[in-house]
Amino acid sequence: MRAAPNKAAGPRMNEEIPNDAKLLVINMEGVKTGPMTHDEAMDLAAEAGVDLVEVSGGDAPVCKLMDYGKYKYQQQKKKAEARKKQKTVDIKEIKMRPNIDDHDYETKAKAMRRFFDGGDKVKVTLRFRGREMAHQERGMELLKRVQADFEEIAKVEALPKLEGRQMMMVLAPR
Repeated sequence: MRAAPNKAAGPRMNEEIPNDAKLLVINMEGVKTGPMTHDEAMDLAAEAGVDLVEVSGGDAPVCKLMDYGKYKYQQQKKKAEARKKQKTVDIKEIKMRPNIDDHDYETKAKAMRRFFDGGDKVKVTLRFRGREMAHQERGMELLKRVQADFEEIAKVEALPKLEGRQMMMVLAPR
């Protein structure tokens, strides 16, 4: 009796399938042809010009007649297509000052809206300089305004917090 095959190498094929068991064989069209010996199944595969591939193990292994090279190629293409469709979420940063003007705020808000539409998270950073540190409540009011303006399209992922001379908040699209 042989040791179990390495699953990373793929399913057992042709001669790798044990001879002693009755095989349940599925033909190229997906129709069960019934239980048969290994030699009968190999003759059937040779006649069709394809491989005998073990789909499921057990007392009566289930084997399928297929072109294994073509099957592996199709699986590879499916994986590549799935990778291509994957979206990575980036964190975009918007920097502001606590006493930002209305027009500048609108410009930053427009950029944030564009980032949310693209599916990205936005990190809003307020930088305090000099005496602005004495008025941190103005920075908190500005971040609350950002939170209120984007309530319907974004949720707060990280509440505003002060780190040194910067106050930060992270928003994620809904």
